[in-house]
Amino acid sequence: MPWLRSAAGTAWVLAATSTLSAQQTITVRAAGPVATIAGALRQAGDGDRIVITAGTWALDSPLVVAHRVDIEGEGMPVLRGRGNHELLRITANGVRIRGLAFQNVRTSYIDDLAAVRFIEVDGCAVEDSRFEGTFFGIYLQKAKGCRITGNHFVGGGRSESGSGNAIHLWNSTRTLIADNEITQHRDGIYLEFARHVDVVGNISEANFRYGLHFMFSDSCNYRGNRFRSNGAGIAVMYSKQVDMTGNRFEDNWGAGAYGLLLKDITDGRLEDNRFAGNSTALFLEGSSRLLVRGNAFDRNGWAIKLMANTEGNRFEDNTFSGNSFDVATNSRSNASVFDANYWDHYQGYDLDRDGYGDVPYSPVRLFSLVVQQNEPALILLRSFMVDLLEVAERVMPVLTPATLVDQRPRFTVPK
Repeated sequence: MPWLRSAAGTAWVLAATSTLSAQQTITVRAAGPVATIAGALRQAGDGDRIVITAGTWALDSPLVVAHRVDIEGEGMPVLRGRGNHELLRITANGVRIRGLAFQNVRTSYIDDLAAVRFIEVDGCAVEDSRFEGTFFGIYLQKAKGCRITGNHFVGGGRSESGSGNAIHLWNSTRTLIADNEITQHRDGIYLEFARHVDVVGNISEANFRYGLHFMFSDSCNYRGNRFRSNGAGIAVMYSKQVDMTGNRFEDNWGAGAYGLLLKDITDGRLEDNRFAGNSTALFLEGSSRLLVRGNAFDRNGWAIKLMANTEGNRFEDNTFSGNSFDVATNSRSNASVFDANYWDHYQGYDLDRDGYGDVPYSPVRLFSLVVQQNEPALILLRSFMVDLLEVAERVMPVLTPATLVDQRPRFTVPK
């Protein structure tokens, strides 16, 4: 039963199959005729429904799901591991898991042990379940057409090295990850060699490394998520055709933390996102042909760090307010375009009242170049001498990039 994207590209629906719905319902009850989950799996065939009643079910070894079944919990039963092993391994297409709690998958420094692992399957789903104290939560391995929605993840590790990822995709395609809540894992959501993934409406916060981390994953869409207080923020690397819209990147604070780090990203779009309270809101390295439009950068240390090897990017209709530094760069040249952004530090004028400043604005401060070379100098940020030097630099630019300017700075915040 594969899950397919609708023609509009915004909804996911269950593809029709020639097989009818559940052939039989098998209820797992401690005092019933089927008293173990393993027994139910032995009896079940394709299309059957397994209902696990409330209680705690101890697992001494992984359970293998080899038939297309629905596994549902009644009263949120707990599947608790005993020993160093995974809980469920699914090798059949169309398996759907709903309303279960998974606990106690121990940390392993050899294997990526997961509460639920899907192996080379099509059309899987995990919905409305809980993962507590699991090393890895859900692991998709060469899977396609799957849904991970409405789940709650709380990791069991106490450090980055002792934690796994809540949702991990490897070499998987056409996946929907929506409306999950994730905390205390190494990475909240991790994608590697994944394609056509929609990450929608998730909350990923207080993870040890990244709230979202993906590499070599093309044609993906991230919208309406909230990434907050993660150890290193968000990292998007070595990918192309990535759209990030309507997300919130908040309070990712620390010497190596970013609201969003983009490395070697091409042909992507960042639109209508909010970056607030981050050490560095947006960091771009080796990234090109990106459209950065309609985003709000509020109260960050550095709003944007633009490395010299970025080119062909366009920044327009963004709002910069309350940042210590709006834009920083390590080059005197610039191959990106800034146009029609709102800068709260802009001190120009609008004599023709068209809503745009009559004098171009250079967002790179001289002091930001000093701080990049000598970070302890940041203590002088509010000093009169620094203000005097920056006034002189604006009058006669010598060190700041002459080509990195906004020719039409907005006088009011874009709507």
